[in-house]
Amino acid sequence: MPMDFTLDSDPVLSVAAPDRAAPLRQDSDELNRGWATARVMKVDRRNRFAIEPARGDRQRIRLEPALDLADSLPEEAVFLGRTEDARHIWAVPVDELPAEPAVTSLRSCGADLVEGDGSLASQAMALLGWHRDNVRGRERTHHPRRVDAGWAIEDPFHGGLEYPRTDPAVICLVHDGGRRVLLARQPIWPEGMYSHVAGFVEAGESLEGCVRREVAEEVGVVVDRVRYLGSQPWPFPRSLMVAFHAIGDPEAPIVLEDEEISEAAWFDVDRVRDALAGRGDLMVAPAVSIAHVMLQSWVAAVDGDTDA
Repeated sequence: MPMDFTLDSDPVLSVAAPDRAAPLRQDSDELNRGWATARVMKVDRRNRFAIEPARGDRQRIRLEPALDLADSLPEEAVFLGRTEDARHIWAVPVDELPAEPAVTSLRSCGADLVEGDGSLASQAMALLGWHRDNVRGRERTHHPRRVDAGWAIEDPFHGGLEYPRTDPAVICLVHDGGRRVLLARQPIWPEGMYSHVAGFVEAGESLEGCVRREVAEEVGVVVDRVRYLGSQPWPFPRSLMVAFHAIGDPEAPIVLEDEEISEAAWFDVDRVRDALAGRGDLMVAPAVSIAHVMLQSWVAAVDGDTDA
């Protein structure tokens, strides 16, 4: 029987953020009152934010007192939820951030953040990016009006509410049911870096159908037994990565029909295990990505099957 497995840990960005407190988004009086004790996450134009030391070797997003930013709730702020002690959390866009405290990006530090902060950053980046897209190229008088604490916009001419959009994408670990996995690389990636086949879901397409189509289009391999693994928000700019694994034939020819893929090959579990540990010449996705957790879980499943 082909090997089956599940994710052995939650992807970093999938761990729940602090309470989103969705009912408060429409309570403008409470939100305005809460500004006095609220905390603010500043995000610059490159989606960078400040971090500070937390417990152990972990880091956390720096949340600053709201009143240090403004005396009252600014229009461009978006509501993220509440801290454990019920203080409101907001994200605000800024042009630049000072070099101190440390300024970084989610790609760089996501795997080192305390539990839940990766999800908080994903939420902030997705919302602020959505608002930037909605005003790009428009005169200020044509900007939509923000409502529901930044979770919706109202068209200035025709009325009606619009809500943040999430683009679903699939990512698939293709394996042979044994010790080999199929990985591919894009030409823009660093030399030696490989990952799973991934792509956006088309209109009227199921997730499983997208998996089969993307793998066939990008590497020319037909896959079977498509199985769900998990999901992860990926705010670059606003995607939801839905992970699967599927069985492919390592003897089938690899045909690179997608210009986004420059190379693809089957790799033995020993080489992948070394790559996850930072050894050898194979590079894989960083720990902040669900792609990393997928490989890690597959290796653990293969090792467990071998031990048995």
